[in-house]
Amino acid sequence: MRQRTITAFFFALVMLGGIYGGKHTFFALFALIAAGCAWELGGLMFKEEEQFVTLRRIVCAALPTLMFVIAGGDELHILPAFTLPILSIISLIFAFLATFELFLAGKNPFTNIGTYLLAIFYIGLPLVLLTTIPFDGLAIKNGYHPNSVLGLLLLVWTNDTGAYLFGSKFGKHKLLERISPKKTWEGSIGGAIFAVLSAWGLSFLIQDFTLPQWLALSVVAAIGSNIGDLVESMLKRSVGVKDTGAMLPGHGGLLDRFDAFIFCLPFYWLVLKVV
Repeated sequence: MRQRTITAFFFALVMLGGIYGGKHTFFALFALIAAGCAWELGGLMFKEEEQFVTLRRIVCAALPTLMFVIAGGDELHILPAFTLPILSIISLIFAFLATFELFLAGKNPFTNIGTYLLAIFYIGLPLVLLTTIPFDGLAIKNGYHPNSVLGLLLLVWTNDTGAYLFGSKFGKHKLLERISPKKTWEGSIGGAIFAVLSAWGLSFLIQDFTLPQWLALSVVAAIGSNIGDLVESMLKRSVGVKDTGAMLPGHGGLLDRFDAFIFCLPFYWLVLKVV
């Protein structure tokens, strides 16, 4: 318990410092999160390879991080902006990965390629969408808005807290027992109530989004958090592990902490585009 508390304290300090330190620290923080989550994902998926596992994990971590850094470099005006048709980008990435695996002579080359692409679509692209939210475009006012990032995180975390409290007290009906035996419908409903109430309160404190947007975002958090957790649990069950890593002592890995938030990001982005 003491270790969990100490880790949570320093985790909160790093998150708040990264979000509120300015747009440069925001990009540095989430670039590290992208790298850490993808590194853990590679560790889960490359277990069967006998050679070059570390090199493969480095590439797996580098791809989504590079995508995020390029998006950030454009926003911070520190990298030249360039555009390529999306199909060309996908083709170039596949060509690079196929050539990379060709020379590493792995036992499961196309499974490995699938893991790299999983890191891109599961971690990289959602975090790229995050770069549009606290800057010009989706936020109401121009500039960098750290409160909006913290608010989106709080919706997920309050949903998780409500789900835990309601689930431990009233949970009887399993949500999806074959994937996560502890998740219950009662916990999910409690989490949704917490998320909606949190959104209502945040609408007064953080005015980067309108009240309808906050409420729509809370619905995303309530549903997306559960699905995101279940998807990550499905991943861990498929490779026979309890945690994705040990970067956060007492709490597991980075992906364990950010799976729900990352899963919600594309839906957050969509809500802010249409509401």
